Amino acid sequence: MRAASYARFGPAADVLEIGDIDTPAPGAGEVLVRLRWSGVNPSDAKARAGSRPGVTRPDHDRIIPHSDGAGVIEAVGEGVDAHRIGQRVWIWNGQWKRAFGTAAEAIALPQDQAVPLPEGIDLETGATLGIPGLTACQTVFGGGPVDGQTLLISGGAGAVGHNAVQLARWGGARVIATASPDAAGRVRDAGADHVFDYRDPALGEQIMEASGGRGVDRAIEVEFGQNAALLAEVMAPLGTIAAYGSGKDMTPTLPFGPFLFKALKIDITLIYILPDAAREAAIAKLHAALSDGALKPAIAARYPLADCAAAQDAVMTPGRAGAVLLDIG
Repeated sequence: MRAASYARFGPAADVLEIGDIDTPAPGAGEVLVRLRWSGVNPSDAKARAGSRPGVTRPDHDRIIPHSDGAGVIEAVGEGVDAHRIGQRVWIWNGQWKRAFGTAAEAIALPQDQAVPLPEGIDLETGATLGIPGLTACQTVFGGGPVDGQTLLISGGAGAVGHNAVQLARWGGARVIATASPDAAGRVRDAGADHVFDYRDPALGEQIMEASGGRGVDRAIEVEFGQNAALLAEVMAPLGTIAAYGSGKDMTPTLPFGPFLFKALKIDITLIYILPDAAREAAIAKLHAALSDGALKPAIAARYPLADCAAAQDAVMTPGRAGAVLLDIG
C-alpha cells in the first residue's frame, strides 16, 4: 500500500517519505479499513517534528502518522463479526501508541476504534471526528448538559472551537466566543450569540456584559495559560474551565486567589486517553448532533497523500478555518 512515513524527527519536507509499505493484516479483534481520508492534526505535526518534551527519537523504527481517518472495512480478524465488512467507519487514535496511523491506503486496528458512520454522513466529515470532534464534544458536555448555561469558547474559529460553538448551541447554551475580527462572522454563523476580538483590552468587560453580569458557567479553553487571568475575571462562582490546550504558555502562573474564592474547577482534556464510558458518550453526542444537522465540521484544505508534508505544514498555520485532510484516493 502507499503511505507517508518517517523514521526520524525533523521538518515535514525533510523527513516524510511517500512509498510502498506492506498492507497490514487484521489480527484477532481487529478490522482492516481501506482509507479514503486521513485527518491531519497539530499533534501529528508536533510529534513528527520531535517537539514533545523528553522525546528524543521516534517510538518506532518507522511511523505512519495521523490518528484520524475514515474509510470502509475491507477485512476482519478473528472474533470480529464478518457483517462489519463493507461498513463505512471513522477512526480514533489511529496512531496513538502505535507505529502505523491513517496517512496510508489502509490501517488495521482494534474494531472499537473503527466507528460506524451514521446514515447520510460522508467520509470526509468522518475524518474530522477523531480529535477535533471528540475534543469539542468532551469539553462542551463533559460536565453534563449545558442547557441554559453560559459557555465561553476561546478560539471559536479553530477546528475544535468551531465544532464546540455548534455543539454548545445545539445543547441549548448561550454561547460567547472569541476570535479574530476577520473570522467573527463565521463564528457567529456557527451559532455564537456574541463574538469578541480576543485581543481587545476590554474583553473581560465585554464577556461580563454579555453574560448579564453573572459570569461564565463553563469555558472551553484552547490557551489556558495565556487566558488564566481573564478566566479568573469572567468565570461565575463554581464554574468549570474545560482546557484542552495551552500552547503559548505551557508553564502558566495561576491567579490562585480569584480561582479559590470562586471555587473554580479546572477540567483538562486529553482526548487520546479519554475513558471508555466518556468516549462512548461523546461519540453518541457527536452522532446525534450530526444526524440532527446541528454539526457541520469545517474543512479548510484537502491535499493528496503525496503532499502529506504540505498538509502537516498547513495544519500548523495560524488562522486556519477548519480541518486539514489527506485525500487517500
